Amino acid sequence: MDATANTQAPVQEGKVALPTEWRDFFALTKPRVMTLVIFTGICGLLAAPGTIHPVLGFTAILCIAMGAGGSAALNHWWEADLDAGMKRTANRPLPTGRMRRDDARDFGVFLSAVSVFVMGVAVHWLAAISLFAAIIYYAVIYTMWLKPRTPQNIVIGGGAGAFPPFIGWIAVTGEITAMPILLFAIIFMWTPPHFWALALFVKSDYAKVGIPMLPVVAGERVTRQQIMIYTALLAPVAIAPWAIGATSWVYGSVAVVLSALFLALAVPVLREQRADSDPLKPEKTLFKFSIYYLFILFGALVVDRVLANQGLIGGGLFA
Repeated sequence: MDATANTQAPVQEGKVALPTEWRDFFALTKPRVMTLVIFTGICGLLAAPGTIHPVLGFTAILCIAMGAGGSAALNHWWEADLDAGMKRTANRPLPTGRMRRDDARDFGVFLSAVSVFVMGVAVHWLAAISLFAAIIYYAVIYTMWLKPRTPQNIVIGGGAGAFPPFIGWIAVTGEITAMPILLFAIIFMWTPPHFWALALFVKSDYAKVGIPMLPVVAGERVTRQQIMIYTALLAPVAIAPWAIGATSWVYGSVAVVLSALFLALAVPVLREQRADSDPLKPEKTLFKFSIYYLFILFGALVVDRVLANQGLIGGGLFA
């Protein structure tokens, strides 16, 4: 583990304060993050051209959820000492001593392995390989390598959360084309402004445990500038599915409006503006909106596909 982690008080492995419950294992899967993972995975699957048997579709989403939960459990295992030093994570099962670290590791490995195997056998191996890549990306490349070493951890590590719609799409089509790559790119570009907005108001936690998040290493001003840059870069990527003719004006109009709102909310973050009547700092407002942004955008993608399948709409911007 990174040297910064060793400066923290170690998790008390041998002193389990309370019996481990199923809720603790569930908590290891990061349920809040899992909601977004499952939703975008389902959207990728439903928006893809072609059909998949409902049982296989359910299996694909279940495997995506299990893989995400397994990699999250491995994240808990690796960062247990760091979590103990941060206020927002101190109540997790490992820092509180409700679970042994080895149990979290074994649980994560089990979920990850089963998810990849079942995906390969039940759906196809291209989807399974993609799922395996997503697990390695988050549990190893991001958690163990990037996060403790570089302030660009979120930029590069954003690929970990971008896999679910990509996997959902190729589970149906069995091939990698421009559209699943664009879905991957949307979440990849969305992650930095989303996460850095959060990092701005919890930066003291990261500084305390030595994690080189951008606000800690480069300062708030640079972070605010980077949020604005990546928000601006996100807009054309989000609109691209409409531009290439893969969706209709339904998705396109939603993407344009949402991206314009995202940019509008990023401006006060850049300028560090706060209205007297607004109880939230602009970065908190942006962080909350960014979650709705992704849910609504991917929801619009599915609505667009349903309407197109019924012959009610057709054609993208250049169709």
